[in-house]
Amino acid sequence: MQLIKFLILSLTLIFFITACSTKKEVVLQKEIKQIEEPKNKMEKVSFMEIEGFFEDDLNYALEVFKKDCKRSKRYELFKEVCLKAENEKDGRRFFITNFQPHKLIDSKSSDEGIITGYYEPLLYGSLTKTKKYKYPIYKIPKNLILSDDENLKDFKSRGKIVGNKIVPYDTRKQIESNPNNPNLEAIAYVDDKYDLFSLHIQGSGKIQLENGKIINVGYAQQNGWPFRGIGTYMLEKGYVSRNELSIQGMKKFFIKNPNKIDEVLNINESFIFFRVSSLGASGSLGSVLTAKRNLAVDKEFIPLGMPVFLNTKNPVTKEPINQLMVAADVGGAIKGEIRADFFWGFGKEAFEYAGRMKKKGKMYILMPKK
Repeated sequence: MQLIKFLILSLTLIFFITACSTKKEVVLQKEIKQIEEPKNKMEKVSFMEIEGFFEDDLNYALEVFKKDCKRSKRYELFKEVCLKAENEKDGRRFFITNFQPHKLIDSKSSDEGIITGYYEPLLYGSLTKTKKYKYPIYKIPKNLILSDDENLKDFKSRGKIVGNKIVPYDTRKQIESNPNNPNLEAIAYVDDKYDLFSLHIQGSGKIQLENGKIINVGYAQQNGWPFRGIGTYMLEKGYVSRNELSIQGMKKFFIKNPNKIDEVLNINESFIFFRVSSLGASGSLGSVLTAKRNLAVDKEFIPLGMPVFLNTKNPVTKEPINQLMVAADVGGAIKGEIRADFFWGFGKEAFEYAGRMKKKGKMYILMPKK
């Protein structure tokens, strides 16, 4: 990225962020040097108290932890334990020896929160705009800046320069209403607007071209506007019932009512910009995500890189999910003391599980022993 090469009065413009993320945020560089321990309420427990801990495949969980250690070892909290993991093969011994589990408790003294799901979608597209492929996947705009200006305090410091002022960047509606904006360049064009919106929500995906070639795209930046889910709006308008409130149910509505799609999608003023990636879905931690073993979390409460044991249920089979995960991603909609997004992976099966998942769950974080 190029730095803004001039100053306006006393305003300080900061560099573009192009770090990879499956979800809608990035890990700022200052966090690489230091990471704080969780601020939420916790209850120290033993491993014996965690339902399903000893029945899990802890050797596989260890391999996932090692994979994510390639990035989390930059944090002081995980530096020593990641070093110990390098030559360890026995997952049960490693986690019991080096970690102390804590059950998360929220401000209302509840130990249950909401677990949703996400996945890596497949879209169909073209490198050039056609009658069929007309919805653009945009790169970072040339005029998007980060600044500590007061006007951007509620917009995640994202904005643009208009005249001699710094103002918030365009909303979703403004971006899509100006397809000839010279500051916007498309990576590719896809054939389904709702699928593109889903890509924005998921944060990364694959684009299959007509010649069969696959392009991986991942999160690069965001316009600064707060995320707003469309589900509540669609319920209030009577567009879907509670039983239909899923990715699949909402898509069925738009297929039947294509004239409503802009009305609904534009209530979410947040907009995601992408980059081409040589890898599959990667999280905010910077590592490639592992299906069914990585979570997106609120890093105000759960540090990235943290092992998290999850007790919840499969949204389709209703069977228990009791397994050790690693917090490797974040998300604009993933906020709260006991809150996580379960990464289901890529493909149709992942789509079916992720789109239907909204379950109660308990979470235990494994804090490295000092």
